[in-house]
Amino acid sequence: MKSVSLKSGPAKEAHPVLVSAATMAHGFMRSMAIKPYAPRDRRREFSQMKNIHSMHSVRCQLFREKGGGSMPTIVVAGFVPDSTETIEFQRPLLRRYGSIYYFNYPRNGFSAEMFSAQLSDLIDDIHAGGNKPLIMSVSFGSGLLVDFLRQADEQIHEKIRGLLLISPVICTDDLIRPKGEKRDGIRFLESSLQKIITADPAKQDELEKQVERSRRCFQALFAAGAENRVLSSKHLAIRRKIMDVLARTSALGGYERVKALRELEFPDLDGSVFAGPVLALMAENEGDILVPLSPTLALFSDSRRYTKLFPNCRVKKVISKNEGDSVPHASMIFHHDAYNPLLESWYSRLSAPLLQMAV
Repeated sequence: MKSVSLKSGPAKEAHPVLVSAATMAHGFMRSMAIKPYAPRDRRREFSQMKNIHSMHSVRCQLFREKGGGSMPTIVVAGFVPDSTETIEFQRPLLRRYGSIYYFNYPRNGFSAEMFSAQLSDLIDDIHAGGNKPLIMSVSFGSGLLVDFLRQADEQIHEKIRGLLLISPVICTDDLIRPKGEKRDGIRFLESSLQKIITADPAKQDELEKQVERSRRCFQALFAAGAENRVLSSKHLAIRRKIMDVLARTSALGGYERVKALRELEFPDLDGSVFAGPVLALMAENEGDILVPLSPTLALFSDSRRYTKLFPNCRVKKVISKNEGDSVPHASMIFHHDAYNPLLESWYSRLSAPLLQMAV
């Protein structure tokens, strides 16, 4: 489908029917390509039944989009948007190398244990089909992935081709400063997360109030990214989906995601987390979201430190080609032209051994 590029705001008022039709058509085409998926063997997922009161409320939704190569990608997103929207502008690239598997978080709860069980089952399922997946994690999703790998057995590690860490957030201290540390003022996202963490989940009104502040924060972040841009039908479809996700994620669901972040621990630098190939992509404006004392910022700015956790790691800074339009945290939707060449190079490098073997 041909993209219909329109200015955000004024153009929508000038061509409401055209914008609506293009947005709906794009959403329909995506739904035709991205299908629900379940691994053939889900023993780890089902083993969680005895530990979790409501499986349905904490089970991630898995989707697959078929690709043409033999190097599939598993996508683990940040808080917002869903993984199915996060890489909208990377999908054609990834499909050339293999199918794409998406993890969308549940709306009414969250369980790190269930996430780990489902991810293990999916890795086993892909490996049983003769392939090793590359795992792409974004922001909060990188914290979940690092925690998963720290606990996973060696057999799981051996079934993973490599990692892509996009603007990684590995622990709470990346987003929330210690008490008393208020240089440069408290940021809106930092304040919102802090209030959710300290909220009492038994007090529904209080919890809903704090989660609503976070909803407004994520809406504002998307609006800031869209400001003064020409938005295509893809952007408009993603915006509609993001707003729907924010509206449908319950206060408890939002709280439990933040709680999972709070429980993540930054790994000690005394052992490897993952020995295979790793690419960390750090945006040039990470400091607008990650706090000055962020352990993850410090980690990936020093090769002597990050190679202790990821011995085979490369770190690249994602830089905009347009003056005055610096790349913010995890901006794969609005700065895909800066991200995609780095991703293309990485996938090409990892697939080279496969091509040589084929020859």
